[in-house]
Amino acid sequence: MIKIAIDAMGGDFGPEPIINGLIAALKKDPTFTAIAVGKKDELLPLIPQKFDFRIEIIDTDDVIAMTDHATDALKRKESTAYKAIELVRNGEADAYVSAGHSGASMSLATLRIGRIKGVSRPAIATLMPREHGNTLVLDVGANVDCDANNLKEFAIMGQVYAEDVLGIDDPMIGLLSNGEEESKGNETSKEAFKLCENLPHFIGNVEGSDIFNGSVDVVVCDGFVGNIMLKTAEGVADTIGKIIKNNLKRSLVSILGAVLMRKVFKSLKVRVDYAEYGGAPLLGVKAPVIIAHGKSNAKAMKNAIFQAIAAASSNLNEDIEENIVKYKA
Repeated sequence: MIKIAIDAMGGDFGPEPIINGLIAALKKDPTFTAIAVGKKDELLPLIPQKFDFRIEIIDTDDVIAMTDHATDALKRKESTAYKAIELVRNGEADAYVSAGHSGASMSLATLRIGRIKGVSRPAIATLMPREHGNTLVLDVGANVDCDANNLKEFAIMGQVYAEDVLGIDDPMIGLLSNGEEESKGNETSKEAFKLCENLPHFIGNVEGSDIFNGSVDVVVCDGFVGNIMLKTAEGVADTIGKIIKNNLKRSLVSILGAVLMRKVFKSLKVRVDYAEYGGAPLLGVKAPVIIAHGKSNAKAMKNAIFQAIAAASSNLNEDIEENIVKYKA
């Protein structure tokens, strides 16, 4: 049975949405148990008695705040994040989930759990919506400066994740650039293009619009560009939602039209809601690590846990290592 270690105190809204998400996941999936790391006196009242046997609590009251430096996490061995990561490192849990300080989680996972052999830098991957399905984009924040070899490793890890966890056969891989032509891009991306040419299903350079039009399954970029892309997309989705809402209130015809199209609007909201995807996997470390949004609600946490279970149930890390070696040259 898979066991998930959870930083139960790390989110912006305290332990309640985290535990509620965990309970929702436990109700739906009987194949896993959890270890919740946090303040026992706050966690116990949130857990229904019938789930006691599936949730172990490790009591600690040190929580790494969003304002703390990520490097401090290594010194704070009594913190919820450190203790939860150590459970995975010691083999007492199979995966880690946190909505807390993402920098702390990344640092602890990289240095305590360790990198997969052959991976020079882990990368954060995220799912972006498109008309049918989703596009996997990495890196979206772990590495603001990358060399060409890092980008090639991201491409390999993204391909394996798309196959093993997302269930995409022969995923198409693109390198994010300012044009589709091979000559486009900066010196790093041009070099990365050449390194990626021997990868199966590499289709070359892609533009930002390709992330959303379904022409590619995995998009590779450095964490600086990827994080800006992610935050921009979130802002655009939020603004479009507000524009639609404001315009619908302007006339009776608009209101009637909105009523008739409520299913369409509901579907649109689902597609752009981060809670539907749960969290972002940190690819390249020796065990599944899922980094959830700080503002995660119970639904987001439930889906983040499901991501962790899916990754822990796959051969993800073994296949990443095998492919890193296979396409090293």
